[in-house]
Amino acid sequence: MNKDTILVWFRNDLRVRDNEILWQALAKADKVVPVYVFDPRQFIALSDKTQKTGVIRAKFIVESVHDLKHSLQQLGADLLVASGYPEEILPTLAERYQVKEVYHHREVAKEETDVSSLVEEALWKKRLNLRHFIGHTLYHKEDLPFPIKDIPDAFATFRKKIERETAIRPMVATPTTIDVPEELERSTIPTLTALGYTDQQIALAQASPFKGGEHEGLKQLDAVLSDTSNHLIDEFPANDGTLLSPWIALGCLSPHTVYHTVKAAEADGLSKKIVQTIVFGLLWRDYFRFMFKKHGNKFFLANGFSNNFVATEKFSASKFDHWKNGKTTDATVNAIMHQLNTIGFIPYPARILAAHYLVNDLGINHLFGAAYFEDKLIDYSPASNYGNWAHVAGVGSSVKDNGVKDIKKIQALLDPDGAYVERWGNIKTAPTGLNI
Repeated sequence: MNKDTILVWFRNDLRVRDNEILWQALAKADKVVPVYVFDPRQFIALSDKTQKTGVIRAKFIVESVHDLKHSLQQLGADLLVASGYPEEILPTLAERYQVKEVYHHREVAKEETDVSSLVEEALWKKRLNLRHFIGHTLYHKEDLPFPIKDIPDAFATFRKKIERETAIRPMVATPTTIDVPEELERSTIPTLTALGYTDQQIALAQASPFKGGEHEGLKQLDAVLSDTSNHLIDEFPANDGTLLSPWIALGCLSPHTVYHTVKAAEADGLSKKIVQTIVFGLLWRDYFRFMFKKHGNKFFLANGFSNNFVATEKFSASKFDHWKNGKTTDATVNAIMHQLNTIGFIPYPARILAAHYLVNDLGINHLFGAAYFEDKLIDYSPASNYGNWAHVAGVGSSVKDNGVKDIKKIQALLDPDGAYVERWGNIKTAPTGLNI
């Protein structure tokens, strides 16, 4: 009996393991049409020096899409990759393959939800439904002990209440085979050149040691749990955690996969400190996503959650450029920005120090810094990025956590012996093939 066809729209969920939209589609339809769309709005230049998605993050995305396509092909399917506006492409594909519904994971930030709304409206005109799933958080929205509007703004209260009163769902099954329509069109993934990056930018991006994709994320998770050395773990200080955030941000690893794998490893003797670090990071990530759901665009306001006017100096382009390019009077900040510009990633203490310097030493509003991190960070996600910047600036949603309490302690965490500044302080540009 024919159970119809469902289109699965991948966005920031580039995996086949623990992917609810894929699992649900396979349970309810004979065939699925897996689709990924490169939306040009995500690759525009915001100025002559800043992009919506920088080349290093774009490289990580392209690699992750390649990996997803390969995984689907191994299961007998394929990934249909298109470039253009999802609200134009998805209804056309839905009509072409006579799909019953379109599935996707719901986002929380305005730009992403606006795109969902445009797709939903376009599908409704064709009498098709866009079904929303929640697959980016450790705790499911429907399982929370309070409605979204009543979620505690204080992180500590939020954490204690959900840990005490809410269970974490198990992972969903990984498919063993996937059927797609026989006439599913072949497609290719755009190159970085096709996405608008120059040869020079692309060459510089090769310095990043991070590679996108579910398989790479699983390899990194395995290295963390087995306490074995690899090029990434060797590169970064132990106090920075696990380096899993790039793959979690793009959905190459789900929070459930990370959590349940880590808890199983804890039972086999994994360090409790590592487990606590990972789970604590997942909880903060959940918190920011739920705060975005609750408060909407408040995180994008200059004053954030503060009732007082935030006094910042009139924007200075020269000061901001010095900060971006690592040419300030602070050697640690310069090293941080050199590393960010070279490999698209910096340790968490480095993010706090760079943000604190921009806001408090240079008097520049935190939103400019958050936008620059959006360009550069391979683990960028709207909620975590803008949420953390608001807290450093003193205008975040969890008042007790606002501001930087002990700058010297954070500096000591990042660079206790001066090796960090020595390593990154003198890099002017990102050389091709940097040995990392």
